[in-house]
Amino acid sequence: MEVYLVGGAVRDELLGLPVEEQDWCIVGATPAELEALGYRPVGKDFPVFLHPDTREEYALARTERKTSSGYHGFTFNTSTEVTIEEDLKRRDLTINAIAKNIDGEIIDPYKGLDDLNNKILRHVSIAFTEDPVRILRVARFAAHFAAHRFTIADETLQLMREMVINGEADTLAPERVWRETEKALNGENPHIFFQTLKDCGALTNTFPELDGLYGIPQPKKWHPEIDCGLHTLMVLEQAAMLSHEVDVRFAALVHDLGKATTQKDKLPHHTGHEKRSKKIIEKLSKRMPIPKACLQLGQIAAQFHTYCHKAFELRPTTILKVLDRTDAFRRPQRFEKFLLVCEADARGRTGLENRDYPQADYLRQAFRIVQKMQVNKLNIKNLDGAAIGKKLRASRLDALKHFKTSYEPPK
Repeated sequence: MEVYLVGGAVRDELLGLPVEEQDWCIVGATPAELEALGYRPVGKDFPVFLHPDTREEYALARTERKTSSGYHGFTFNTSTEVTIEEDLKRRDLTINAIAKNIDGEIIDPYKGLDDLNNKILRHVSIAFTEDPVRILRVARFAAHFAAHRFTIADETLQLMREMVINGEADTLAPERVWRETEKALNGENPHIFFQTLKDCGALTNTFPELDGLYGIPQPKKWHPEIDCGLHTLMVLEQAAMLSHEVDVRFAALVHDLGKATTQKDKLPHHTGHEKRSKKIIEKLSKRMPIPKACLQLGQIAAQFHTYCHKAFELRPTTILKVLDRTDAFRRPQRFEKFLLVCEADARGRTGLENRDYPQADYLRQAFRIVQKMQVNKLNIKNLDGAAIGKKLRASRLDALKHFKTSYEPPK
């Protein structure tokens, strides 16, 4: 039995990056032999075991053969005759097809070291085209390693395009699309994930709502970049700089989806896109298992981001309406995330990436003032519930009126 460290652990170690988890490959053993040594089987599709002490994953070396469309359409061979080189050949990218034995010797049959040094994401073999999930994985790796200046090999991007043309991307299950998307939103430069899907044509299959924004114009006065799709990815880029939270980044991605449904004779203006965006996000959540926090913040950002942009023009009654409708009093942390999404939207425009956004501070301060007002500090003797609510609202409005006249923007 031979044991090899494989995959991302070897890659990241060679790049000098922190190794978050280790995966191992075993050559020359059977499932029965591993179980006899105390390994616990956990793999559903092929033999994967947890080490009895470290709980790290150990998989038997395997080859695979395509039997039907989709990413489930494979049969696996895990016999003791499968070599480490054969196992590495089935992997997606050359930089992930490097192994290290227990003596520290590097096994690199597909020149992954060269591609690491040249910062290239390149497929290992033509078998890459057999698994549509690899389109998503390459897009995610492109985003993850963008900060290290990695780029996708031309021939690999071409294979991805051919997979889309041949209908292989049509078999991607929404659950798997979201799983890879969530990982991308959790990582660095998530906008590059979606840009890569656009470049290979897979955005139509995975996020048609987002793909529909491309080619849709906006007024150049407010959006120098003009194109709605370009603007959306710029907003996502800004959101990733402002927050590591997935729901903030997701909300930035979907806040303008309604602009794709604007009637052509109304362009480049998008009156009413806020409500349309909210409905599209709801529809998207029925197709994909989007977490509740992402869905709710996305809908709030879609419906109310233009109110935030016009904060200085809002009447006290409208400010209070926004606070109520966004449920700010019960969920103040989510309201703060909403303000971050609005700031990202304001900065996600060509030439305006570093601009100040005092509107967020204005609403933030307004909220703090009315948030401090509590029922037990009001004179509510002999008042019923409805009357108490009315009195609290009136007090909040009075406070907002005073705030509006006395507010001084930060210097």
